[in-house]
Amino acid sequence: MRTWIGRAFPGPWRWRLAVREVLGGLSVCGLAALLQAADNGGWPSALVVGSSAVLFALRRGLPGPVLVLAAAGMGGPLGFLPLLVTAGYSAGRRLNRPWRAPAVLALGFLGLLGSGVLHNRRQDHLPLPVLLGLCVAGYLLVGVLPAVIGRYRAQRVALLDSLRERNEQLLRERVMIARQARLRERHRIAQDMHDSLGHQLALIAVHTGALEVDRTLGERQREAVAVLRQAATGAMRELREVVGLLREDTATAPGGVDAIDRLAETSGAAGALVELRHRGTPRPLAAATGHAAYRIAQEGLTNAHKHAPGAAITLTVRYEPDALVVEVANGPGTDGSAAVSGGQGLTGLRERARLLGGMVHSGPLPDGGFRLAGVLPYTSEGARAAVPEDEELALLAGGGAAEPDKRRRSPAVGCAIGALGVLGAVAAVAVVGALMFVSSLRDATVPMRLYDSIEVGQSEQSVNERLPVGSDFLTGDFRKLGPPVPAGAHCRWFASDSKTDSDSDQDILRFCFEDGLLVEKQHFHGKV
Repeated sequence: MRTWIGRAFPGPWRWRLAVREVLGGLSVCGLAALLQAADNGGWPSALVVGSSAVLFALRRGLPGPVLVLAAAGMGGPLGFLPLLVTAGYSAGRRLNRPWRAPAVLALGFLGLLGSGVLHNRRQDHLPLPVLLGLCVAGYLLVGVLPAVIGRYRAQRVALLDSLRERNEQLLRERVMIARQARLRERHRIAQDMHDSLGHQLALIAVHTGALEVDRTLGERQREAVAVLRQAATGAMRELREVVGLLREDTATAPGGVDAIDRLAETSGAAGALVELRHRGTPRPLAAATGHAAYRIAQEGLTNAHKHAPGAAITLTVRYEPDALVVEVANGPGTDGSAAVSGGQGLTGLRERARLLGGMVHSGPLPDGGFRLAGVLPYTSEGARAAVPEDEELALLAGGGAAEPDKRRRSPAVGCAIGALGVLGAVAAVAVVGALMFVSSLRDATVPMRLYDSIEVGQSEQSVNERLPVGSDFLTGDFRKLGPPVPAGAHCRWFASDSKTDSDSDQDILRFCFEDGLLVEKQHFHGKV
């Protein structure tokens, strides 16, 4: 029982779906009640409205049977019209197999035609060609066309889901390719740095170590050589950390706020007057923020040694409420114009701070010195808002979204062709019906001039040769109007070509025959 209930009412039933189904059911039942009030077709209105409500609730789980039953009901009362429209849409959207939807639509048409024939025999008495044309045109409009629209909707949703999955897969593949390419390049750079800079720094450390024990040097020269050896050793240590960072994505960034004290001590040992100041309460920092602070301090001290040798240096680390400030200021020193400058240090610092959501400012001081300051956020959230940190974030943010294949044919083309085919068939049926109606109207009309020329007593054969073939479809209601038919006679009814004062009045002509002769002709008015 649970299996059948789950199949008839497939979920998941979220509140939006439940509200939509309730509102749709009320709309269908309301329209069914209005149509039943206009033409009940011999069916109780309560039965039609109740059946519409039940079948509407079952259309999602059982679209095929509901469509067939709704089409069969349409042959009688008009109240099943809203249900047939919704059932056709559901069938087109949920019947995915190629053969199932045409088979269900064909069964629905047979049910409509069968019930229409039974209802026509009982009430309407329409000619079979007219009934067939009405069934074909009506079913194409209210049954097949909604199914085509539902099929287009389902194919569009499926295509969009497929394109979305394909796009996500392409993005993942591009991220993997970019990551592999970056790792290969980082490994190559790390190897080059290790082979070239590592060798040169090792030679510097060895030679300075040898000079440090040279007895020909004085005490001050040995202290200077010791500073050089310590600088070379520190450079080798940082080089190993940078090489490790390049070779491993998850490696900890070298340097940090704690290492700034060591930088100040090294600069002081080299003979510079360095004053280190700490302001504010220390706070935990992101690894990237601490490394950027270390690089700002390192760049400021290096520039002071190069361009203002002998000048006093003030290094300040200040914890502000919302950011970390690292400032290096030096006074005027001796001529350092001969120092070599690549011009890339400050540019790299600015880019590093920008990626973290901070900024770097540098410029001369009024007394002739120089100041370098960096403002860095405590977290890296500002970096994500400012600019993606790498190619992967840029791709996943949508910048590298793959365009869908333009050669892929949209489901709208096929569904548009189907809809045009349905409308074309309806138009063809309407044209044929109009032509048949005009032909029937011509066959059912007798000019008054012909009526006046026919006289009572003429033979039935000669009169019928002059009269049109007639149309019971248009003149069937005339049998109930006019004077009684003479006893033993059989009659033929026609419409007159004369105009009447009212649209509901009709000029009616009647010819009655008995024993092969015209025994009576009548011209009278009647309300049709």
